[in-house]
Amino acid sequence: MLFIRLVNRAVQAVRRSCPPRAEGAPSSGRLWVYACDQWSWAGPEPPAAVYVFAHDRKAERPAAHLTHLKGILHVDGYAGFYRLTDAGNIILAACWAYTRRKSYEVAQSQDMPVSEDMPVAHEALRRIASLYAVEAQVHGQSAAHRLAMRRAFAKPIVDSLRPWLEMQPPQLPGRGNLGEAIGYALSHWDGLPRFLHGCCIELDTNSVERAIRPVAFGRKNNLFDENDDGRERRAILCSLIATCMPNHVELYAFLRGMLQRMLDGLLPWNASPAGLAAGTA
Repeated sequence: MLFIRLVNRAVQAVRRSCPPRAEGAPSSGRLWVYACDQWSWAGPEPPAAVYVFAHDRKAERPAAHLTHLKGILHVDGYAGFYRLTDAGNIILAACWAYTRRKSYEVAQSQDMPVSEDMPVAHEALRRIASLYAVEAQVHGQSAAHRLAMRRAFAKPIVDSLRPWLEMQPPQLPGRGNLGEAIGYALSHWDGLPRFLHGCCIELDTNSVERAIRPVAFGRKNNLFDENDDGRERRAILCSLIATCMPNHVELYAFLRGMLQRMLDGLLPWNASPAGLAAGTA
């Protein structure tokens, strides 16, 4: 089963030649990141990440990128992903980290020290933490052992969590952070228990979040990417960098060696007539 996690973040850029914008006005672009990591279940394939540049975050973008995908797609709460399931080739898994985040924000809030939401938030965090405790025990184990342990220890936690969540909304403010967190969990419930049905499905999309974090931190460095060719080349470099890190490859040595091999192959005395003919065809 092919397992890919997907998330998208905005990257600001400048495209001065893009009408009808004024000269120098910033245009927005997106880096879509696709990551595959099988190490947590002792899978055979090495981890990898691929960045793809696009002008927007329309649902047509991942649909075009993943035309040939058949399997599990682990995603955040972006509604556009749900269109990918129309053909029946893709099954979505939802992210427990997104479910946990709003509860954590309420539990850590300093604005309302005696908030009525606090006990509910802490209980939600406790239940989700127990799922991660099970995951810590099966990390790196064989696929069969991982699945058996999940069904024995994680499934009862998940089975009891949904009815508990359904009891909470009448007691909570309709638009509070905790209400939003519970609403997210219930609206994505089809995808949240997905990890119980496959050893290769994680609880969250943290691996792809780690891949996109350097891009998010360096967003201001991208303000002067002036053309789409440059943005696409940057996506290729980001893909190489993000794939080196989980494979424990020293980045500078890898890039230096790769460029050296490319240059060596382009030197006149290493060029073959067949290669030159192919390059001009």
